[in-house]
Amino acid sequence: MHNFEYDLVVIGSGPAGQRAAIQGAKLDKRVALVERKAVIGGVCINTGTIPSKTLREAVLHLSGYRERGLYGASYTVKQNITMDDLLFRTDHVIRHEIDVTRHQLMRNRVEVLAAEASFVDPHTVRLNYVDGRGLRDVTTANVVVATGTNATKDEHIPFDERRIFISDDILRLDRLPRTLTVIGAGVIGCEYASIFAALGVRVTLIDKRPRLLPFVDSELVEALAYHMRQNRVTLRLGEEVGGIEPFEDEHGERVRIHLVSGKQIVTEKALHSIGRTGATRKLNLPVAGLEADSRGRLKVNSHYQTEVPHIYAVGDVIGFPSLASTSMEQGRLAVCHAFGVETNSVPELFPYGIYTIPEISMVGRNEEELTEQGIPYEVGKAQYREIARGQIIGDNTGLLKLIFHLDTRQLLGVHIIGEGASELVHIGQAVLTFGGKIEYFVNTVFNYPTLAECYKTAAFDGINRLGW
Repeated sequence: MHNFEYDLVVIGSGPAGQRAAIQGAKLDKRVALVERKAVIGGVCINTGTIPSKTLREAVLHLSGYRERGLYGASYTVKQNITMDDLLFRTDHVIRHEIDVTRHQLMRNRVEVLAAEASFVDPHTVRLNYVDGRGLRDVTTANVVVATGTNATKDEHIPFDERRIFISDDILRLDRLPRTLTVIGAGVIGCEYASIFAALGVRVTLIDKRPRLLPFVDSELVEALAYHMRQNRVTLRLGEEVGGIEPFEDEHGERVRIHLVSGKQIVTEKALHSIGRTGATRKLNLPVAGLEADSRGRLKVNSHYQTEVPHIYAVGDVIGFPSLASTSMEQGRLAVCHAFGVETNSVPELFPYGIYTIPEISMVGRNEEELTEQGIPYEVGKAQYREIARGQIIGDNTGLLKLIFHLDTRQLLGVHIIGEGASELVHIGQAVLTFGGKIEYFVNTVFNYPTLAECYKTAAFDGINRLGW
């Protein structure tokens, strides 16, 4: 037995790292959490999930977008919305979340070390303190790598954080542009494209793939594309960017984007969002017996162990689905496995939430997956406009879709687009977890008027399709 200084060292203080560290502390282990930035919370709190979702909420409120179905397309809460208006709310939430996170770590007696970490050997981590105190080597029985990702940058693109920028730079924009081109239609690209479009910005969205969000149910993707076009978003799918150049003319500073097909797009600002790369470059992985892939990600098994059994990796650094919610659960499961604590989790039933406008959420399998697997199924649908609550909140575009087995009627998937989708999905998630059937929703009484009634309406629709 080795006398290590720590039972667990967690590298990175994002959602995965926080949950891993706190789980270790709950098991009465000596835990250190290493964060190389001056503030804790990682990308999630400081530049990613929390800021983008808060920015989205500020946009929806100030633009009056939610009420336009009732009061008309010209309705707005505030005229001439500025970046300062949007950041007022964002800054407040970021400060609050940092404080809450720090308090959680303190009360669980997790030692937070402000340093950049790198491996010396599989059980030794070198800390380079950010305050200039120098270097310190610490030994640990187990390591959880939760370093997250950095926005991928093409070295041929002249980023200036003003006209040509990545998603991390959005909070530093000096003003709202009149036109914006988003390069990359992944989750982040789609979210920001729809957010800026809701503000009246003319948005162009470019992606090499022929459809948006390939992992999402095709019917929901088609609905999202329709709503984005209704908000004057131009979709350039199946198009590849050949070059980007800033220029200045009598209209001011702008950007010209050259597509391989020969088209040109002139825009005030360009958001480059072609994915993210694992933040593993400075970890000195080889001395620990590890190697990252070409995108900086670490390969793990079902217990989130790397090739070195006592070194775990969780969160965005291991790739898809790269969501805060799944990352937190991965952190908990990894630490429980490291210390021999039995857990019961169903990763295949983790819900996904995509905060576009309108938002999308889903859990379980979609139609394409079931068709490919040869599983007979039927669907039941409910439109928000059929539900009293949908009329009350002014959302006439929402859709909830249930997928269930044709013979056993067991629920297989839930897919939602519309207001509150990321909240509403958890009802279906619970039923999926206990293996419930479509009849569950038929026999359940939901509060009236609520969006949850969509489940009952969709269930009746599905049963009617069976000819009963």
